[in-house]
This record gives sequence, C-alpha cells and structure tokens, in this order.
Amino acid sequence: MAEAADFQGTSPSPARRWLRRTGALLAGTPLLAGLLQLPAAAPAGAAGPDAPQAVSGSRTVSVAVDSLTPSVLGEGDTLTVSGTVTNNGKRPVTDAHVGLRVGPELDTRSEIDSAAERSGYVPGADGPEVDGKYVAKIAKLTPGVAQPFSISVPVDKLDLGDDGVYQLAVSLSGQTSAQQWEQVLGIQRTFLPWHPDEADTRTKTTVLWPLVSTVHMTAETGPGEQQTPVFLNDDLAKEISPGGRLDQMVSQGRDLDVTWVIDPDLLASVDAMTRSYRVRTDGDTVAGTNQAVAKRWLAALQQAVAGKEVVALPFADPDLASLAHHGTSVTGSLSQLKAASDVAAVTVETVLHVTPSTDFAWPVEGAVDPSIVKVATSAGADKVIARSDSLKETGGLTYTPSAARPIGGGTTAVVADARLSTAFQGDLTNASTATLAVQKFLAQSLALNLQTGKQRSIVVAPQRMPTAEQAQAMATALTALEGAGWSQAQGLTAAAKAKPDPGATRKVPSGSAYRSALRKQQLPRSAFQQIATTQDRLQNFQQILTDESRVVTPFGRAMNREMSTSWRGRSTDASAFRQDVETHLGTLAEQVGLIPKSDTKLSGRTATIPVTVQNNLVQGVDHLVLRLTSTNSTRLKIGGNAYQERQIAVSGGHAQTVKFTTSANVNGQTTVIAQLYTEDGRPYGDRVTFDVKVTEITAAVMLVIGGGVLLLVLAGFRMYTQRKRAAAREAEGDGGPEGQGEAVGTPENREEPGDRPEKESGTDARAGDPQQPSDPAPDTAAESADPSGTGERVDR
Repeated sequence: MAEAADFQGTSPSPARRWLRRTGALLAGTPLLAGLLQLPAAAPAGAAGPDAPQAVSGSRTVSVAVDSLTPSVLGEGDTLTVSGTVTNNGKRPVTDAHVGLRVGPELDTRSEIDSAAERSGYVPGADGPEVDGKYVAKIAKLTPGVAQPFSISVPVDKLDLGDDGVYQLAVSLSGQTSAQQWEQVLGIQRTFLPWHPDEADTRTKTTVLWPLVSTVHMTAETGPGEQQTPVFLNDDLAKEISPGGRLDQMVSQGRDLDVTWVIDPDLLASVDAMTRSYRVRTDGDTVAGTNQAVAKRWLAALQQAVAGKEVVALPFADPDLASLAHHGTSVTGSLSQLKAASDVAAVTVETVLHVTPSTDFAWPVEGAVDPSIVKVATSAGADKVIARSDSLKETGGLTYTPSAARPIGGGTTAVVADARLSTAFQGDLTNASTATLAVQKFLAQSLALNLQTGKQRSIVVAPQRMPTAEQAQAMATALTALEGAGWSQAQGLTAAAKAKPDPGATRKVPSGSAYRSALRKQQLPRSAFQQIATTQDRLQNFQQILTDESRVVTPFGRAMNREMSTSWRGRSTDASAFRQDVETHLGTLAEQVGLIPKSDTKLSGRTATIPVTVQNNLVQGVDHLVLRLTSTNSTRLKIGGNAYQERQIAVSGGHAQTVKFTTSANVNGQTTVIAQLYTEDGRPYGDRVTFDVKVTEITAAVMLVIGGGVLLLVLAGFRMYTQRKRAAAREAEGDGGPEGQGEAVGTPENREEPGDRPEKESGTDARAGDPQQPSDPAPDTAAESADPSGTGERVDR
C-alpha cells in the first residue's frame, strides 16, 4: 500500500489540532526536563557513561502481555491487562512495579507499524504512567524467574481523546544493585482501539476463511468394487481430530461472518476416510481407523457453512504462478487446470450440500503478474484475489481504496489489504504474541476506517493454512471486529461487485516484479513435463478398459494433486509423489500384455502360430489389436501377407490365445514380432519377438517320393501278370482225361517260387513297417513326447 494512503483524506478540526499540539508539548516537557536533570539526578558514584543505560537497561526485563480485555474499548469499560515479567539480567530487581503508559494517538497506519517495531523505552514517546494507583507491585524479581501480573483500570482514567488508535505500553520500573534508582527496565507496546460510538460510515470487511491442506491421497486404490483409497500417511486424521488445525478452523469459524474458501481435495480426502481406507507405513499399508473422526468433522463443517458463502478453489488448489511461469510451455498443462476447475463444484456440492462459487482464482500470497492473471482466468474464473503488496497503489491516494477494480479483459482484481492479511503470520503459540497480533489487527482496521468518510469494501485474505493457534487469534480478532462500531461484514462476491474507486491502481505489475522468494518455491518445468508424460500414458491405458472410470478418476485427481500449491518449499516430497503416481500407473498398465514365446520350428508349407495375451487386471480389456508381423515375408507370410491383425478382448484375470496361419516359401530362419496396439494405432506394452525356423519339403524329396510311387505301380502290374499266367497253365493241365483226378507229386502240381506270396515268418510284422518292399515310408517322423529341443512345434 502506498505510504500516502496512511493519511486521512480530510484535515483534523482546529480544536483537534490544538489538542494534539498541546499534548505533544506536554509530553515533550518531561523529556526535556529529564534530559536536563539526568546527570544531577543520578546517585553519587554513578559514572557519566552509565547515563545511557536508562535506555539500554529497559531491555533487562521482558514484559509479556498475555491478555488484554476488552480488545476494543467503549464507554464505561474497565481495561484489564495481564501477563508476566521475567528478569533476564544477572542481578535481582527490587522495589519494582508494573504500570501502564498511554502514548499519543497514532494517526496513520505507518505510525502503528513503527510503534510495533520499536523496542526499549523511549522517554516521552511512550507517555507517562497512568495514575500510580493502577500498578502491580513486585518487591523482588529474581534473575531468570517469571512473575505474573494483572492490572485493571477504568477507561476514564486513561485520558483518551477522540476516536482513534492509542499506543499502550506496559512497563516494569525498578532498580538493581548496580543502578540504585528507579528506571524502566522492561517495556512492551500494544494498541488500544478507542471507538465508543457508532461510526458514521462503516468499512465493509470481507474475511476469507481458508480450508486447505497438503496432499494426502495417493493414486493407488484397492481392487474391490469400493476401490479402497490409499493415503500417504495419517496426518489428515491429526488435523481433523479435536484440537487439530482443521478442527480449530471449523470450530472457530463456525460463529464468524466469513467467506469459506475450500479446496475440494480436502473434502474428497476426508470423505474417503469415512469409509474403508488404508495408510502407507513402513513400505506396507495398514487399515485406517479414523472413520468416526472424519464423520464428526464433516458433520461439523456442514453445519458451519450452512447459509454462508462458500468459494471452491480448483481441485487440489493448483499453483497458478508455477503453471504460468513454467507450465504453459508444456502441452496439456492448462487442460489439467481446466479439469481441476470442472470437478470443484461437484465435489463441494456432493460433500457439503451447498452450491459454491467457482468464479475466484487465488494465486499464492496474492502475487500477480500478467501471465498469472491469464492462467488464473483460463479455466473460467473471472475474478483474481490479489494483495496490495503486489498490486500496489501508485495514484497518490491518501486512503486505502476498495478492493475491487477492473484490470481488463473482463477480469476483476479483488485486492486484499496486505497489513490485515498478514497480521496473523508467524509463531503465535504463546499468548503474548497472539494478543499483540489481535490488537495490531484491530488498530489497523480502525485506522483504515478513520482515513476518510467514504465507505469502502476491504478484503482480508490470510495465509492458506493457518496453524491452530493462528486460527484462534484470528477468531478472537474477528469476534471483536464484528462487535466494533466501525466495521460490518460482507461476502467476497459482494466485495467483488463493489463500485471501484476511480483513483485506484488497475495496472497489473510486470513479471519482473514477482517476488524472488516466491519464485524460488515454484514447481519446475520438469514437473509439468512429468505430469504430461503420465497423462499421455493414462490416455493410452484407459482406451483398452471396459470400465475406465476405475482408473481415470483416481489418476486424474492424482495429477491435479501433483500441481498443488502445498508443494511449495517441499520439492523433494513433490518429486517423490509424481514418481509414485507414474510408477503405479505403469504397474497397472503392465498387467495387460503378451506372454513371451520361445523360438519355433515350422516343418511343412503351412502351420499356425499361437500368441497369448494375459490380463491380470480385475476388469476386462477391450479395443485391443494384436498384430503378428514377419520380418521376411518372402520366406514366411502371416495370413498371406507380411502381417495379420486380430481384435482382442480378454476378461479380468484371464488369458486368450490367438492362432495365426502362416505359409512358408523358402527354408531358413525368420524373425516374427507380436505387438499389441490400441484402436488409434498406438503401440501398447512391450512387443514379443521370436524366431521361426522353416524346414520346407524340397523338390528332390518330391522326386524320390514320386519314384517310389511309380515302383509300387510297376510291382503291382508284374504280380498281376504273373498270377494270370499261372492260372492259364493250370487250366491247360486240367484239359485231358487224366485231368479229372487229383495230380499229386507231379512237377506240374508243385508250387514255384514267386507263384504266390511268401509265407510270413514266425514273427509278426511291426506296425508301421512297409507291407511290400516298394511301400513308401511316412513323410514325417513319428510324434514323440520328448522335448523338441530349442525349437517349438506348431500346429499344422
């Protein structure tokens, strides 16, 4: 915010200016007198160099203001300040007391910042002590010992003037053995917002209440119908358990008039925990046991957001700046943002039963440049939540302008106030720092309201993931603010629609103005390249599935999580998560593939070659094409060509064998390649390569076989003629009278060799032996049960 915006737009009245000048003069008089009298006032024996210790010694004792009530003072109130004082020196502090000092009114927001940064006591600037009656006396404060105190004083004893912010200092005064005179040994400053009456013009204040967490779910799911999710760890259960960070965000925000800004991934993760889930631990997974905690938290959140404005961020809260600076040059990155935006509203409606707004984009810490704005609005949002330390005022305004202002292209920048938005950062685990943060927040809010009589709409956008202690401090401040007379609550949508201030800056800073500290935390370009690779593999895998939603949904959301803002400052964890997603997808894809084959022997002109596809997934696969290719189609053809394709569909947990018809033309060895393809022609999985050895029947063998057949024919013809001649001779012998009787022992009746078949020997002929010498032998060897050696026999 420009420094000029710290000053009021209207000049103080003459009476008020007189009162301020008089107060300054009166405050300066004791300081001047003290400076003139200090050397004389020092006790005997105090050396001159010891005089400056009146200032440096004010850090001897630390003062912690643990409680200040009420946070905003009104007429008739009693201010109660409680805390502790601790002696950090080496000597005891004696005759001490804790008192209150009301300093001058702080007219500008910069003065509040300066007062908060000062340390040590500055005579005059910290004001005199309130009536000595309202002190806490401490006789002795031992080194290293903390002692509590509590002071209550009626507000009319504080001598407060007009409405405004006043500095309140809590100081410990006492003496030590080395400096035996009363002096301020410790001091702590805070602020008193003083506004007893209703303001003529109230500031419309919008406060974002973010429900965002880190990434918790993996891409892995169980094989059953419910697809049991797997979590990286059980940290989310700790956050939503009673007292946890997210539990505090819900319980503290329930009664506040705020705009809830929610990451749908958080809702999806907690909703998954309400059912069966598993958690990774020590390289294994165990059953999750926090279903009751998840159900309780979701029920509390549903009640808290009922009737409230809810803004849904894109799923998993993508890092818009990283995407703008490193992701847009990688194909497909913007489509991931679109997918994350499309699923956001559905997720919130399903889990919380409210309809969220999806018109807002929220870059990290509200830091913007033209490329970030372009990316932020690419997925449909037309409002960008920026911050005033990024989109700075340059028009010389003397006040803080309203948050909304058009920045071109139909886009509205909703500029959150940087001072109010960062008021609760840092360690607020102890009560003192939390109390100071609350009082400073309220002081800045009142000072902003008093800048001008014009009504403005102001937005407070705190850190994305407040701690439990930060959430408690925020809730304390907002509760006090809602009861104050200068502010009224307003939703984010209304703030975005407010009339822009004509003098407010509308120019988005250049890319070179993006803070280097934020740039160093961005996701690298390699992260988006890896996401693109995973997306490409997912598209290839999902084409073959009969139920692609079982894979597309968990992996699609996992890739959204890979772009999450929560990875900033956690580059190692981010890289491990991306690798885990890619590895798991590869493992699933490898469950569908070809079973390796050994080399094959092919004897004969034609044969069939079997190829087996194995599906180890729980669901069936379809839309696959199996192609078998011969690398030498002259020697070996597949289906009459160089290759042949078959459509493949395999049920879950099954295998399918496909037989391809082959024909051999030439002897020799040929390499054959089996490869699966998707329907769009992209290779799927690893190919299987094997050799086919062709042992085709040659022409010489055919001639031998033909000769054998001819010999058989000739032998048969000779047998036929011989038998016919023998029959003729018998007929001639039977032609005379003596032929009527039986001729015995005559030469004519004796059998001649070759006249009839030889008698079989005493042993039976073996099966398979030729029945005649000219019978052909089989054209293939007898089938054997022994291993076929290095080759594989195929079906003929």
